[in-house]
Amino acid sequence: MFKMSVVSVPTRVISDDLDRNIAYFLSDIGYIPRLRPDTDFQTISRAAYFRLFKDCFVLNPSRHWGGEELMSYLNVSRTTLYRHLNKLKALDILEETQEGKSKKYRLRSGDLVRAWNWVEVNLRMAIENYRRTVERISEIALSGKSG
Repeated sequence: MFKMSVVSVPTRVISDDLDRNIAYFLSDIGYIPRLRPDTDFQTISRAAYFRLFKDCFVLNPSRHWGGEELMSYLNVSRTTLYRHLNKLKALDILEETQEGKSKKYRLRSGDLVRAWNWVEVNLRMAIENYRRTVERISEIALSGKSG
């Protein structure tokens, strides 16, 4: 399942502050709640979901991480870790591989920009499907048929 929020005017950050840019990006795509003007970015940058995305995946894009490694690195429970991993997997930005009995995770294609290309493909497919549905609804409505 592909799931993502799309905002008509994403937050623009004119800054070289990596944490601030990541926080706004994660907020805009629906991974974290919408940020408010009084957002404390230091608190966000210490949060497990933020460190998972930035430290584990953005700064180490080609590294495969096991669940136990991630839980230890982030100091979080299994439930918390998989809640955040599942959100990133729903965006189709992570790839999951099986090594023996354990699963490992990394950014798709080992690169943030290439991983984002997968997201864009999913968005295009979803928009095309919506367009076809709208066209069909319009055809039916104009023909005078109703169910």
